[in-house]
Amino acid sequence: MTLFIDTLCVRYGAAPVIRDVTDTWRDGEVTALIGCNGAGKSTLLKAVAGLLPAQGTVRLDGIPLPPADRGRHIAYMPQETGAASSLTVLEVVLLGRLRSLSMRLPSALIAKAVTALDTFGLAHLQTRRLDELSGGQRQLVFLTQALFRAPRVLLLDEPTAALDLRHQLLVLERLRHLAASTGTIVAMALHDLNLAAQFTDRLIALHGGEFRAAGAAEDVLNRDNLAAMYGIEADVLRLGNARLQVMPLRATTKAGAPS
Repeated sequence: MTLFIDTLCVRYGAAPVIRDVTDTWRDGEVTALIGCNGAGKSTLLKAVAGLLPAQGTVRLDGIPLPPADRGRHIAYMPQETGAASSLTVLEVVLLGRLRSLSMRLPSALIAKAVTALDTFGLAHLQTRRLDELSGGQRQLVFLTQALFRAPRVLLLDEPTAALDLRHQLLVLERLRHLAASTGTIVAMALHDLNLAAQFTDRLIALHGGEFRAAGAAEDVLNRDNLAAMYGIEADVLRLGNARLQVMPLRATTKAGAPS
């Protein structure tokens, strides 16, 4: 299974935000979108999900997906999950499978939803209202909802942003397992470059709405790219376990314009 993005362009008014992005996301792979604030990571995810007007096409296994049809195959979780809701945690997760909670729910489906919550240690909160939870707990609930949908493509905007370190690792380990075991295509925006290098198969470095680099961590995370994208001087180290670690040293000049 592949998701092919062909010359995707997004404009806010007259200003181009995503410029002619073409790429292929494959089944079983976890892809991280990296780049500074305003690089276009969130916009690209929303455009692929069909949530923003865009030019270009998105194909799943060669079949064009009009924006109105993408919700049947693609689950998207935004970075901001702070909307107030009187729904319970369990109801929010069940909405991942159902358009309405007015029907009678099979007990087996409810049991599966509780099991999904337990993956992130949330089962004991199933009867709590969403607006009674912390920001990190809400983020985990919406991630559980997205996973419960069992989508073919999962798009996540900063899924670890509000989480403590343990839950960051737990979420990223779960996403790796999901991709490997089910063939789900997973793509997410991440600010933490070290987590991106550790838990994803492929990095896409966005700068000014364009691809600066794409590939394995060792091909993308280098001093030149970090200087151009983030305006920093950094060392890129290879640890004993062969993983890369980015060690920021100092801010330099403002990140340059795309070349």
